[in-house]
Formats: sequence, C-alpha cells, structure tokens
Amino acid sequence: MKTTRAARSLGILVILLSLGGCATPVSQRSDPRDPYENFNRKVFAVNQVFDQVLVKPVSRGYSNYVPDFVQSAVGNFFGNIADVWTALNNFFQMKPRDAFQDTGRVLVNTTLGVAGLVDVASKLGLAKHEEDFGQTLGVWGIKPGPYVMLPVFGPSTMRDTFAKPLDLYADPLNLVDPSVTENSLRALRLVDDRARLLPATDMIERVALDPYQFVRDAYLQRRELKVLDGESPP
Repeated sequence: MKTTRAARSLGILVILLSLGGCATPVSQRSDPRDPYENFNRKVFAVNQVFDQVLVKPVSRGYSNYVPDFVQSAVGNFFGNIADVWTALNNFFQMKPRDAFQDTGRVLVNTTLGVAGLVDVASKLGLAKHEEDFGQTLGVWGIKPGPYVMLPVFGPSTMRDTFAKPLDLYADPLNLVDPSVTENSLRALRLVDDRARLLPATDMIERVALDPYQFVRDAYLQRRELKVLDGESPP
C-alpha cells in the first residue's frame, strides 16, 4: 500500500511536469535539460527548508556524537541491504560478473559480517557497486529526459522518476514488520545517508553562487557516468 501511494504520487508529479512544460516558453529555458526549471526551483526551495529545519541538524548531531564504529556499522548494514537490488540490476544489465560479486557480497556480509554490520566482502576483494532501475533503463538505451526535482527524494530525471516506484517496491525494508520498526530503520538510513553528505553540502553552501544549478549539473553528470560505468560519454 505504501509503495502504491508513492507510485501514485510520482505519477501525479509526472503529469504536472508535463503540463508545466507545455506552459513554459522556450525563450525562458536557461538549460535545455531543465525545461521545468521554475517548478523545480520551487520544489528545491521546499526541500531545502525541510533539510535545514529537520534533517540536517539531526544528521549533524548523529555525525558529531555517535561513535565512528557505530556509524560504520550502520552504513555497512544498509549497504548490505542495497547490494541485493544492485545485484538484480546488474543481472538486468547483462553484467553477470558484477552481479555474482554483489550476490557474493550479500552472502558473505550477512553471514561472516554479522547481518551486514561488518563489510567483510570488501576485505576479500569483492568490489561494491551501486545500481538502480533508473541506471538499468539507461543501459537499455532509454534517454534520461528532462531534469526533475522531486519532493523529499531530490534530484532526478524523468527516466529515473518512472523507475523510482520499482526501486521503492524492491527495497528489502518493505519486508520488515511491524511498521514501527520499518519506519525507524528508514529514518535511521535517511539520517546516516545525510550525515555522509554533510561535507559536500557544506562545501556547496560556501562556494556555489547558485546551489540549485550546482546540484543539477553535478547530478546529471554523475548519473551519466554511472550509466556508463564511469566511462567518458561519446
């Protein structure tokens, strides 16, 4: 049900963006990759308020006061969960070597790594990858489409927006019961992820004349490189 609601919300957002694109004169578009810039900037501003008021302060406290070994264990635990979906996407992308490595990582870290709290697999030479269904669609040849700023989720493209519901549905945390435990784990993952981004976002706030543009350009470049597995685009 939660995944269905998320998918419905993303679908509504896509429709709104399509309508907004029809109403935006071409002459007002500063970047052809971002035809919905006016709308996206409004969403970006709301996300920034939510981050500054709630998520960032909590994440900074987590970063400053939670021992490093605990933060490492938390990151390893959620990284191990993410490896499950990464492995499947590598199979979808016809990269069996990476897929078997990811599968091996899950097996090793879940057993020898005490439910993924310790990253034993990396020490054994099993490389970690990061793949989602948006990247899989890119490998299949689907173009990214317009840049989109999603509420809460942040930077995206139209392709990744359509892929997001499946990423949400495939999240292993959906299997956790009761919902209180699931929601607590999701909140912890959000705080842990945000804490790891603190150095980068602090830098953006110091040096970027236009944080929105900085985030957009960095995201689009990073996504292209991830789809191409780090190779330079033609």
